[in-house]
Amino acid sequence: MNDKFSQLRLEGVTRAYGNAVALANMNLTVENGEFVAFLGPSGCGKTTALNCLAGLLPLTSGTISMDGRRIDLLPPERRGFGMVFQNYALFPHLSVYRNVAFGLQMRKVSKPEVRRRVAATLELVQLTDHADKRPGQLSGGQQQRVAIARAVVMEPQLVLMDEPLSNLDAKLRRDMRAELRRLHRELGLTTIYVTHDQEEALSLADRLVVLRDGHIQQVGDPEEIYRRPANTFVAGFMGYRNMLPMTAAPAEPASGALRLRGLGLNLTGLGKAQGAVTVAIRPDDIDLGERDGNCIEGVVEEAEFQGREYELLVRTSPETVLHVRTHEQAALGERVQLGVARDRIMVYPAASEESSPDQAPDPLSVQAL
Repeated sequence: MNDKFSQLRLEGVTRAYGNAVALANMNLTVENGEFVAFLGPSGCGKTTALNCLAGLLPLTSGTISMDGRRIDLLPPERRGFGMVFQNYALFPHLSVYRNVAFGLQMRKVSKPEVRRRVAATLELVQLTDHADKRPGQLSGGQQQRVAIARAVVMEPQLVLMDEPLSNLDAKLRRDMRAELRRLHRELGLTTIYVTHDQEEALSLADRLVVLRDGHIQQVGDPEEIYRRPANTFVAGFMGYRNMLPMTAAPAEPASGALRLRGLGLNLTGLGKAQGAVTVAIRPDDIDLGERDGNCIEGVVEEAEFQGREYELLVRTSPETVLHVRTHEQAALGERVQLGVARDRIMVYPAASEESSPDQAPDPLSVQAL
C-alpha cells in the first residue's frame, strides 16, 4: 500500500504568527514505514508541525519534500496524506460504511473498487458488523476506528494523527494503542503521531521527536530518550521528577572522576561537568533501604497507595524532598534509608534545558554525607 516514497524531509520548517514563533527551524527526516511521534506539552509546536505537514498551515520559511520533490506548496488534497483528528470529525448523518467510503467517492473511484476497499478496511478495524450504524450509535473506541478506517482506506502515503486517543478512557487507550500498532504494521503505513502522553509515545513509536517552545529538544528511539534524556527539560518530561541542584568538582583529576556535593548527597563518578550541575533521578529508581553500599536518610512526609505501588515524599534535608515510587509500605513520619540505582542517575550542567547532557558514561555511586 505505502510504497510511493522513500523519504520525507523537513528542512528549516518554521511557522510564525507575527513575532510569535510556533515552530522554529525544524529539521527532520522520516523514512518510509516509520512510526514517528511528536511529543511535548501543550503549546510546544507539535500540532503546528503536523498541520504544516498536512498543508493546513503555510510555512513561514523552510521546505517539505518527498524523495526530493517539494510538497509544501501543494494544497492538502494533492499531498496524498490521511488525517485522523482528536475529535474524529465523522459525518453524524452518514453510516459507518458511507463515512469510510466518502473520500473514495469524492475521488470518483469506481463503485466496485469502493465496495472492495471499504469492506477490506472495515474488516481490518473489526467494524464489519457495524457498517450500517451511524457514529452516534457507536462507542468512543468504535468511532475512533471509523476515523482511522476513513484515513487508511485512501491508501495514503503518510498518515497524520493528532492526539487521536485523548478522548478515550485509560483502558480504551491501551486497547487502541495495540490496535494502532497492528494497523501500522499490517498496512505498511508511515505514521506521524502527535501526543503529550509519554507512555503512549513510548509504546507506539519507532522514534520520538521531543519539542519545547517550537524547538526540537531530542530525536531518538524510545529507549534512548527514556534512558538518556538530552537535557533537564526532556528528563523532567520523561519522568525524572527529582531534580537536585548540586556542585561538581574533580575528585581525582588524573582519572577524570567527579565528586558532586549539595543538598545532603555525595555522588562520585565519571563526567566532565564542573561547577553548578543538576542531578536527575526517577522516583522508581530509588529503593527503600541501602543499595550497593549507598544510603540516603530521610523522613516520610507523604505516603499514597496507588494499587501496586506506593508514592512517597521523603524529606532528606530542610531544602530537599525526594519523590519515591516503591512496592514497600512506609508510614508517615517514619525515618527511612534510600538507595539509588547507580546506572539511573543523570548529571547535567545547571543551565541545560536546551543543551546536551553531560552524563557519566559509567555508573555513579551515591553515598550519604
